[in-house]
Amino acid sequence: MLPVLLFTFLLALCAPLLVRWMGRHAFWVLALGPASAAAYALANTSRVLAGDYPEVSVRWVPGLDLSIDARLDSLAWLMMLVVGGVGAVVLLYCSAYFSRDALGTGRFAAVLTAFAGAMVGLVTADDLLMLFVYWELTTVFSYLLIGHYADRKASRRAAMQAIVVTTAGGLTMLVGLIVLGVDTGTWRISEVVANPPTGTAAVVAAVCLLVGAATKSALIPFHFWLPAAMAAPTPVSAYLHAAAMVKAGVYLVARFAPGFADLPVWQWSVLVLGGGTLLLGGYRALRQHDLKLVLAFGTVSQLGLIILLLGLGTRALALAGLALLGAHAMFKAALFLVVGAVDVATGTRDLRKLSGLWRTMPVTAAAGVLATVSMIGVPVSAGYVAKEAALEGLWHDVTHGGGALEILALAAVVLGSVLTVAYGLRFVWGAFGTKRTLPDGVPERTVVRRQPWLLVAPPALLAVLGIVVAFVPATGEALLAPHADLYPTGEPGHLLLWAGLTPVLAITAAILVLGTVLFWQRERVESWQAGRWSPPAADVLYRRSMRRLDDLAADVTAFTQRGSLPFYLGIVLVVLALAPGMVIASGLVTGTTVPVDLRPWDEPAQAAVVAIVVVAAILATRARRRLKAVLLVGVAGYANAALFLLHGAPDLALTQVLCETVTLVVMVLVLRRMPPYFTDRPLAGSRWVRLVLGVVTGVVMMALTVAAPLARSATPISVDFPAEAVDFGGGNNIVNITLVDIRAWDTVGEISVLLVAATGVASLVFLRQRTGEVLRLQRAPDGDDRSSAYDRTVWLAAGRTLAPERRSVMFEVITRTIFHSMIVFGLFLLFSGHNAPGGGFAAGLLVGIALAVRYLAGGRYELGEAMPVRPGLLLGTGLFLSAGVGLAALLTGNAVLESFIIDLEVPVLGKVHLVTSLFFDIGVMLVVVGLVLDLLRTLGAEIDRQGELSGRELENSGGETR
Repeated sequence: MLPVLLFTFLLALCAPLLVRWMGRHAFWVLALGPASAAAYALANTSRVLAGDYPEVSVRWVPGLDLSIDARLDSLAWLMMLVVGGVGAVVLLYCSAYFSRDALGTGRFAAVLTAFAGAMVGLVTADDLLMLFVYWELTTVFSYLLIGHYADRKASRRAAMQAIVVTTAGGLTMLVGLIVLGVDTGTWRISEVVANPPTGTAAVVAAVCLLVGAATKSALIPFHFWLPAAMAAPTPVSAYLHAAAMVKAGVYLVARFAPGFADLPVWQWSVLVLGGGTLLLGGYRALRQHDLKLVLAFGTVSQLGLIILLLGLGTRALALAGLALLGAHAMFKAALFLVVGAVDVATGTRDLRKLSGLWRTMPVTAAAGVLATVSMIGVPVSAGYVAKEAALEGLWHDVTHGGGALEILALAAVVLGSVLTVAYGLRFVWGAFGTKRTLPDGVPERTVVRRQPWLLVAPPALLAVLGIVVAFVPATGEALLAPHADLYPTGEPGHLLLWAGLTPVLAITAAILVLGTVLFWQRERVESWQAGRWSPPAADVLYRRSMRRLDDLAADVTAFTQRGSLPFYLGIVLVVLALAPGMVIASGLVTGTTVPVDLRPWDEPAQAAVVAIVVVAAILATRARRRLKAVLLVGVAGYANAALFLLHGAPDLALTQVLCETVTLVVMVLVLRRMPPYFTDRPLAGSRWVRLVLGVVTGVVMMALTVAAPLARSATPISVDFPAEAVDFGGGNNIVNITLVDIRAWDTVGEISVLLVAATGVASLVFLRQRTGEVLRLQRAPDGDDRSSAYDRTVWLAAGRTLAPERRSVMFEVITRTIFHSMIVFGLFLLFSGHNAPGGGFAAGLLVGIALAVRYLAGGRYELGEAMPVRPGLLLGTGLFLSAGVGLAALLTGNAVLESFIIDLEVPVLGKVHLVTSLFFDIGVMLVVVGLVLDLLRTLGAEIDRQGELSGRELENSGGETR
């Protein structure tokens, strides 16, 4: 099963390249993905019949007890045939449906193939959480497929509507799955169904699962998204909305019904959802004029019927529901493909404008008729066999002590079947019949274009299969009965092509007659429907609800987002102070606070440093000049570094000093474009509020910092870090090894954030598209006076491009002295960080500071001379190197990001102790250097360039005035 899944996803990844290389013929290759799923199911038919179900289990995340479990039982076997067989046919159909120059065909092919893979994973999943993962994958892929025509408003709206509804249902279903896993103590679906929970947990889980099924299978009141999704290309409608995606909800009900069908809440919910959808969909289909909408509302109706049969909980109805599930996939997919062929041939789907196609498109018309015969339940069709079994099961339940539930279910199925006959005949007549009255300007016989054989053969194949299958009902019963026998109640059902003269046969005859009468009186029926009052449609209520939600969000945003940074910061600090403060205060009142034995300091120097921090903080709050405030905050930061050093943490002290230095440089660069003074001074009253808030927040955080570590009840995992650092990390610097080995995943996330931050800062400053061009001396503007000052033999040659008042001879001399030393010291920190203070992060910061010094001394052209590399290249290379080292560990049989040690004897150098996490550290260094370089180019060089342009414009305007 897993090779089939991986093969399908691999084809999806290759689909864009295949389409570019082979054009529309690539769909023939892509069809091998779902076809392999169907072939796998057929190859294992004998094992499924014998009850020897193939199973696969692969440990995925052992720490979370998460595994990829797959199981091919009789239900999964049926669904794999549907998903794989219909998927392969639809992909072949796509090769003729899309034009040669259609836009986005590669992306469409990739997403449709990936959707087939996700459905294969969903129907074979035997793990509750993996079921949810595949469920959401189908949601995302369906969103992309429905919105394929992104330039059309209807497609965008339909895609958004579908993903909102189905995602909401999926999250609700997730709650039910978690309840099941926690309550039963197992995450295997087969084990949960065999031993389902009881009591409140069972009720909650059942309701949540039914909500998920209702949204996915378009049951009331969520039925409105399916007709709107007809804005998608017809192959999408044939596959997703007839055979695959909407069947996910049906599959969910069929999978869990054996464990929950005896719950009253389950039975009545299924009756309301299934029966109501059956009737509403059939009623709405009688007044549609678009062929796809007739089928869409018919699909809604049929899904309600299948849910009703599979969910009521008896063996006979379950067998009939499984048979109808397979029959529906064949006849409804065939009908959608027929509509696509008609649309391509005539350019319209309006049944009022189509006439005489039974003569001009005989094969397509025959396929449509055969598929409709199966849909409405005419004898010698798969649909007839399934519906006869359903009516037989319901009739047996009603006549053998059935109550209100059984009577209502039988009435709903009979009335819904009458409506199915009526709209089925409406479809055949509308698509292929010869109309007596046509709108003005419409010819009596519709002109058709020549059809490729791949537009005709797929629907004909599916329609014929819907007839052929009816003649082997015993085989179908043998394959489907094992799952039906899992249901808790009722007599075993049977699939028969001819059961004799029975009351059920009379009911079937009455259904066909009444449905034909409804079709015969179609104009009166439409007029009657138009004259009746009806409540607002569900899609209207949805749009109104979403509009009200948008308005509420706008009101809340207007109330909270006032554009005041002090207000935002105040809210954050209030929450920060109240949440832990209330916990600590309650502990003091109840006497449960952790006993704390405080001492002022370990040595007097710590008190002196704290005094410096306090004084700097107070002075910063009173400073009026922005630069003064930034420098005072920097003083507090450097003092904190001294505290780290006094507490015996040189790594933290080094990192704090380097971070504080880079922060000061960045802030100074930003302040160049800001007024020198804080212009908005708070009123006297608000100053006291700010003072109180600051003091309270500080006291609470101090108390929390002291109390939190002492409240620990379990032994921290960090006690094992010293031994692990030596044994597994191969070094003695616990801090650095923690970053690059023990908790390397955290570091990967952090450097990813750095990359995003660099991109965000650049996007705020650059007024033009970044080309990645590096400003170097030879790139100076022609005719610029500074070009004559360039001397490539002078170190810091670009310093002469600065205006004299911006130059500092002493600063240039110091830069010449320390730049190379800083680079060498940064490399020393990189390579020594495994056993001594340092590491990639500190090394990157130090190299970044060296670049900042070079920029401050020589200007933006000097920055290009110092580092003639694009920042994006450094950022991407660093992230790729860090992640690549993690993946390389897999090649040696280790876990992802696990380090391994290599000890070598090298001539001259002697013993070399190499740990692979060094390369991870190099990646961290490159990311940090890239970040600092990007900040210097953005907040330094680019702002310099904009300032020069503004100055020239000002000079030019002044000259014109004079």
